[in-house]
Amino acid sequence: MYKLGLVINPFAGIGGRVGLKGSDGEQIRAKALQLGAQKLAMQKTQNCLIQCQELSSKFKIYTVAGDMGESVCKQLGIEHQVIYQPLQPSTDEDTKQAVLELQKYNLDLLLFAGGDGTARNIFEVYDEHQVVLGIPAGVKIHSGVYAISAEAAGLLTKQLIQGEMLSLVSADVVDIDEQAFREGVVKAKKYGYLQIPASLQYMQAVKNGNQEVEDLVLQDIAAEVIESMDDDTYYVIGSGTTCAEIMHQLDLENTLLGTDIVYQQQLIQSDAIEKDLLELLANNSKVQIILTVIGGQGHVLGRGNHQVSPEVVRKCGWNNIQLIATKTKLEGLQGRPLMVDTGDLQLDHQLAGTKKVITGYRDFVLYPVGLSSSAGLSG
Repeated sequence: MYKLGLVINPFAGIGGRVGLKGSDGEQIRAKALQLGAQKLAMQKTQNCLIQCQELSSKFKIYTVAGDMGESVCKQLGIEHQVIYQPLQPSTDEDTKQAVLELQKYNLDLLLFAGGDGTARNIFEVYDEHQVVLGIPAGVKIHSGVYAISAEAAGLLTKQLIQGEMLSLVSADVVDIDEQAFREGVVKAKKYGYLQIPASLQYMQAVKNGNQEVEDLVLQDIAAEVIESMDDDTYYVIGSGTTCAEIMHQLDLENTLLGTDIVYQQQLIQSDAIEKDLLELLANNSKVQIILTVIGGQGHVLGRGNHQVSPEVVRKCGWNNIQLIATKTKLEGLQGRPLMVDTGDLQLDHQLAGTKKVITGYRDFVLYPVGLSSSAGLSG
């Protein structure tokens, strides 16, 4: 079941039609309502979710009470769970608190409706592992985290629910000074980035299947992993040729069919077994595991890397396990999800969803992860 978070800023956009050029602040909202402004964010969220309504059996929404999400779900008859009760009327703090609560549910995607102010609220409490997507509903839409329309946000979400492979990109969070804007001056400021899904555009070089090009892609993947390595973190490098390229670029010996441990870009232990990994996790707070796709069915756990046992996965945490693969290999799965078959069905269910996969240098995709069992595939 795809887990979708939903937060609506019900006041987003109310200042636009009455000429207030924004909706930030209680006084502006009160003035807008006094001038007869209507709340539009809920309708735009409906327009988004209608695109996914035919797939309602495949996803569940975790949301906020009342106009911040619950009401729209009820109107559309979509299964949902309320996890936060806002104040009446709701405030920016309610948005932040709701997002903090939602992120505890391991969401596959967090949808939010609003404008640049809402995007800033999200950014302030953002978990770097959380993928988000904005439904444009505000007066100010300068941030790159929003789809071009509510309907476009819905179609993109539908693609994710269906398990289509989408790129993961960093998008700007930008806001302007509303008071200055009302005086005819645009003062825009970039606050940071959020991770969003985007329509996947394959590189022509990757699609032609030339072996020399594939080798270059492996080098790019290795470069991305190595550049992101921290000196205070231990890295468990899994089996397979894609992982072997990382060791090759580090000029370290590699156990092609085993697991190696690297610290500060030096080999600490070759061919580590489950016991070694559990000891590593018990003695160190920062450990990451690098795995690639093994076997023709797209397994990432349970084929060729049994050292990474259910207990190892639990102690390390799914967020600390990085997946790497070429887009050619992923495309070869023909839409089938990556497989987890740890031998612990409860854990396999917890891991199912979507996962960021490193596919090149500064290049990532979101890809579905499923279970090897038929029950998991049909769910």
